[in-house]
Amino acid sequence: MPISADLLLLPQWLVPIEPAGALADHAVVVKNGAILDVLPGDTARERYAAGKTLELPGQVLMPGLVNLHCHAAMTLMRGFADDLPLMTWLNEHIWPAEKRHVSEAFVRDGSLIAAAEMLAGGVTTVNDMYFFPGAAAEAFLQAGMRAVLGMIVLEFPSAYAVDADAYIARGLDLRDALKDEALLSFAFAPHAPYTISDATFGHINTLAEQLGLPIHTHIHETTDEIAGSLKQYGVRPLERLARLGLLGPNFIGVHAVHLNEAEIDSLATHGCHVGHCPTSNLKLASGIAPVAALRRAGVNLGFGTDGAASNNRLDVFTEMRLGALLAKGTSGDAATLPAAAALKTATLDAARALNLDEIIGSIVPGKRADLIAVDLSGPECQPVFDPVSHLVYAAGREHVTHVWVDGVMKLDHRRLVDQDPDDLAARAGYWRSKLKG
Repeated sequence: MPISADLLLLPQWLVPIEPAGALADHAVVVKNGAILDVLPGDTARERYAAGKTLELPGQVLMPGLVNLHCHAAMTLMRGFADDLPLMTWLNEHIWPAEKRHVSEAFVRDGSLIAAAEMLAGGVTTVNDMYFFPGAAAEAFLQAGMRAVLGMIVLEFPSAYAVDADAYIARGLDLRDALKDEALLSFAFAPHAPYTISDATFGHINTLAEQLGLPIHTHIHETTDEIAGSLKQYGVRPLERLARLGLLGPNFIGVHAVHLNEAEIDSLATHGCHVGHCPTSNLKLASGIAPVAALRRAGVNLGFGTDGAASNNRLDVFTEMRLGALLAKGTSGDAATLPAAAALKTATLDAARALNLDEIIGSIVPGKRADLIAVDLSGPECQPVFDPVSHLVYAAGREHVTHVWVDGVMKLDHRRLVDQDPDDLAARAGYWRSKLKG
């Protein structure tokens, strides 16, 4: 007698990440939001009776992409202040605009628009860092997207909190309130070494160890950041954090552009992770991260988009391709970050950095059904010798046709489910008028 299931997916190719490579004519069976089985398609038809069967000819089924670093609400600042170096961009444009406009409504609307963009582009999980994470949580839950909410910490006051202790307290209260939401998890998100004191870093480190939470922070993004740390503390930022005890398997250092050999070795020795944001790094003229050296040392990497204010796309397909090409070009080795490794970086490796690799990041029975289908049938993707290569070098987010998060369809034949594009456009228009004024 056939076994009951909710969903039977029959793609032309399956890219499970574990194991590497592509499987032809294999099926994925989903029940109660989880992957129940992975097996040849003909066998799946005989063994399972699914409430819905979806054939996907010409398409690849793969795990949803993971955006390891994002400021989702800053989508409302897309194109607001372009073509500027980081500190000018922050000090003269972004921070003043945030002081005037950031609120719960701003974060809710910006995060909702960001979630729609990411889901439509195959991103099923985002690691977010911004003010009012409770408002972001509302948006991600409304969109049905998996999210790691950064408990933002700064020393200076904002509309969200008055000082570092208040930021931490508000973040912990939110974590307690949302602890039963299956799609949400949390990380400490101290903004950067140049905005956080030693005492606050020490407090965060103690709490992170007690609660088993990641620490997600910008690090070594620019040469100015390093010069400032040398002047104020007498050491480079990573050395400062190492002396404070922050480096370890729960540490996610974002950007990590300007690293010397000793710092790369330190990240590897401590089991740290790096959120690699190639587009943002280039657009802000911050530099190019030493990906080849990080990989040689064994540092785990994931791709991040950063915010739409500095990218201007929340597009992990673009980050995969650009990241792979930059790694080859800067190392002089065409085998650096090959397609299969880039795809793993954008899925399972990023999930590992967030302590989520036991539930997402690969298509393995028992994991949650965060899945995307990518159409390779168009002329721009023909012929198909290797689907994995095409996912990195030929296809893009425009080829994503279906998305499921926790087994629930969020994109159906390239149309977002339960989200109104006119409503999203109206929200964006409202904030454009406010920011422009």
